[in-house]
Amino acid sequence: MSELSDLSGSQHHLAAGVIRTDLAMADGRTIRYYDQGHVTRKAIDNRPKEDRPGLGELRLDPLTNEWTAIAAHRQARAFLPPKELCPLCATKPGLDSEIADSSYQVVVFDNKSPSFGTPIDDYQLPVIDGIKTKLGQSIGKCEVICFTDHHETSFNQLEEDQIRIVMEAWRDRTRELSKSKHIAHIAPFENRGEEVGVTLSHPHGQIYAYPFLPPRTEKMYRAAKKFHKETGKVLLDEIIKREIKDGERIITQNDHWIAYVPFAARYPFEIHVAPKRSVADFTELSDEQADAYPSIAKEVLQRLDGVFGIPMAYIAAWHQAPVRKGREVMRLHWQITSIRRAPGKLKYLAGSESAFGAFIMDLKPEQSAQQLRDVRLPN
Repeated sequence: MSELSDLSGSQHHLAAGVIRTDLAMADGRTIRYYDQGHVTRKAIDNRPKEDRPGLGELRLDPLTNEWTAIAAHRQARAFLPPKELCPLCATKPGLDSEIADSSYQVVVFDNKSPSFGTPIDDYQLPVIDGIKTKLGQSIGKCEVICFTDHHETSFNQLEEDQIRIVMEAWRDRTRELSKSKHIAHIAPFENRGEEVGVTLSHPHGQIYAYPFLPPRTEKMYRAAKKFHKETGKVLLDEIIKREIKDGERIITQNDHWIAYVPFAARYPFEIHVAPKRSVADFTELSDEQADAYPSIAKEVLQRLDGVFGIPMAYIAAWHQAPVRKGREVMRLHWQITSIRRAPGKLKYLAGSESAFGAFIMDLKPEQSAQQLRDVRLPN
């Protein structure tokens, strides 16, 4: 169940010994605790009830046929609060946070200031009709996933068991959100570092469920569909075969996953991580694949931090098949991109990239891959 009207603590048993407990928040949102081991969750959110923001607008840019969500209420969201006021830490004396309990392993809850919201009735995306396209509502879902209750850490410093819980939460949320008929695509991602726009420094990510295909997903879908029609093969499968054949852009791999710098990388450091047995989305991952993810996730992010010996700002985004189309051609993979090209230097997405979408790479992908392979990992 996605929404609760009481504090009953509904439980769901998942893989890897993970138990999800659902509780209601003070303003009617739902918080989901993901725990390994026997943990009782009954904490009550005692904060005063607040009104939830209304739905924003969806407006079509007829020059590109791309949707823009207008969510003016997000202007008031939290911006880089001090540690003692972090809304993603567990509740403690002097701090009533988003998480009512005094500790947690992994939690997922509905964003307090969402870009997309739940419809109150049946909803259909407006038909695209150029400049005549009707105004739409920003229908969808925005969830926050907190990777740990430890404020001063990062994803690559988590224990592998902890990362496995995060993976199980991603799988679970994809399964549940896919049941909503107004959701077209589900996109988990993590922003790390103020350079890429982080407004809360606690280790966390987000899960966006869109009512449309985002522009990059739409491009990837069209390319994969065209390739499949012409060859009968899956595009990402063939890309990985090429990377294995070439070898020089592979960073690391294990029995179930492979990490590589893509042939036409667009950022100074870009890493793709994909399951060797390809799947359409999180719901198709086997337990063995999910179990093998934490070790390679830690390694690639530690290598990224090790390139210059400093924490690297990055965006780590999961690409997967849309909910209702393209599942025969689209494949799950994790894309990590960093705009840092040297200590104290960033690659700005300036005229060519921002205005025209034409990326210019200052470093050969093969050089980037070599730098990542050369990093000496911590013992």
